[in-house]
Amino acid sequence: MPSSGDDVVTARPRRLLLLTAGSRGDLEPFVALAREAARRGHEVVLGATRSMTTGTVREPAAEPFRVVVLDGDLGGLVARQGVSPAAALRAWRSTVHPALRALLASAVGTARDVRPDVVAHPKVLSAPLAAAVLDVPHVLVETVPALTPTGAFPAAGVAAGDLGRRLNRLTYRATAAAGAALGPDLRRLRVAHGLPAGALAPPAAVLCPVSPVLVPRPADWPGTAHLTGPWHDDDVDAVADPQVEAFLTAARAAGAPVVVAGFGSMATGPADAEARSRAVVAAARAHGAHLLVLTGWGGLDARAAREAAGTSGDVLVASSAPHAAVLPRADVVVHHGGAGTVHAVARAGAVSVVVPFVADQPWWARRLHHLDLAPAPLPARRLTADGLARRLAAAPAHRRAARAAAGAMAGERGSARAVDLLEGLT
Repeated sequence: MPSSGDDVVTARPRRLLLLTAGSRGDLEPFVALAREAARRGHEVVLGATRSMTTGTVREPAAEPFRVVVLDGDLGGLVARQGVSPAAALRAWRSTVHPALRALLASAVGTARDVRPDVVAHPKVLSAPLAAAVLDVPHVLVETVPALTPTGAFPAAGVAAGDLGRRLNRLTYRATAAAGAALGPDLRRLRVAHGLPAGALAPPAAVLCPVSPVLVPRPADWPGTAHLTGPWHDDDVDAVADPQVEAFLTAARAAGAPVVVAGFGSMATGPADAEARSRAVVAAARAHGAHLLVLTGWGGLDARAAREAAGTSGDVLVASSAPHAAVLPRADVVVHHGGAGTVHAVARAGAVSVVVPFVADQPWWARRLHHLDLAPAPLPARRLTADGLARRLAAAPAHRRAARAAAGAMAGERGSARAVDLLEGLT
């Protein structure tokens, strides 16, 4: 099979439909996969909701694949109401369920329009149904290890720590049942598209875009489950905003530690974001660091961070910046522990300070601490300036392990490995 960057296709060109939902962190691996598959000569259609593509996918003429916007803007919902499970439950009938129902239907409609040879997806529960309608294989993407049962560790998002082999395997029942509330919607879609009742075909393969440096492949996984390594695109030049570039250059010239802090899509209440921002600035100041604050979808508040920073030049606030341009120049990255950010920080050789909010983030936080890549996690609900300052002070002790992990990950070509596997499907 060709490696990343090869222009010669040794497999029959396929039409691939990649379906994803969630936040920018959910989309970025699929963009890398789409670019790699397109470079190999495959026709690629990427389906995602509108808020996911903003700032992640380039202009249509600049991408080697086609983008289709799916209905049901889950990212927009998160941006408006935050990541609180309680808020999601309160808004289930009014906004969350209608958005999910629209997403499910839109994914099947897109598949019928595109007529792909293979459907690959992580969270789109109607994708197997779409594949069945077209009689083509589907590939399940586990962006975090949460669906394929193993005794090696619990399902990410269900438990953070090792429960023992028997209980670890039981946690995967919880993730398998997570979509039960959408069962009636899926049944209606089956009827609408003429599919009989009964079990759908299992996935032809399961791809997990996770580094074996961070999560070794479990020995009890089936042969159809593959740990590919993270999906990223080394051929795309990442350049930060000139103001960010100038700030990082000045910080290095001053000999100060560089801390990057951002919580991605972890939007919460305004008061929480303001208090969190002031704590982050105070902790970085106590550590004598230069701080780049990335506000993302609202986990940090730009106004509060700027007020806390004052007129000093040791803090810069920006909405976002490319990981590949910024993280290799950071000593410490304070983040929420999303899978994409975890891998980006580890590949950059920076030390993580993880402030987990929800879902799989406590799982990643504990794993990074176990691997000596991060101090003990600091849950978002307990974030204080003193607590964060203590972890920043502890970060240098993890620098050697962080650099060793980055070296071990440098040769991983997850996107290429994933396309190899997709090409091998019959």
